[in-house]
Amino acid sequence: MSPAGRRFDQQMAQQLSQESHLIIISGHYEGVDHRVIEHLIDLEISIGDYVLTNGAIAAVVLVDSIVRLLPGTLGHEQSAADDSFSNGLLEAPQYTGRPTSVVGKFRRFCSPEITQKSRSGVKSRQSSAPVRIARIYAEVAQSTFGAASH
Repeated sequence: MSPAGRRFDQQMAQQLSQESHLIIISGHYEGVDHRVIEHLIDLEISIGDYVLTNGAIAAVVLVDSIVRLLPGTLGHEQSAADDSFSNGLLEAPQYTGRPTSVVGKFRRFCSPEITQKSRSGVKSRQSSAPVRIARIYAEVAQSTFGAASH
């Protein structure tokens, strides 16, 4: 784990999940001795441009995102394939439980009508693709132009 490493993303998680074993070396405070990097490290990985108190936190992020891609880890084999970033899109919004939720004393928030038609309240697979595309578009617009696109 290194801030100078290749940026970790879902595609790298997928690639690393195919390996038979991984050894993760992460530093504390100032990182890993450069001689170790020069002679023992095959791939330096960064989880982003920010500072953590130690590399173990970054290693946990790496391990969690890789392990969830291994067969049998999640309850349903399709779960990892439908997640955000698995196909380049963000996952559709989640609506669970009741069609109307009361937050605080006076606020009521309703889920979209399409989720209310389902007995379980689970999102409709047919409606999720356009929503996923709209969410990724909004994220790109926000990061590029600094303004929300609604």
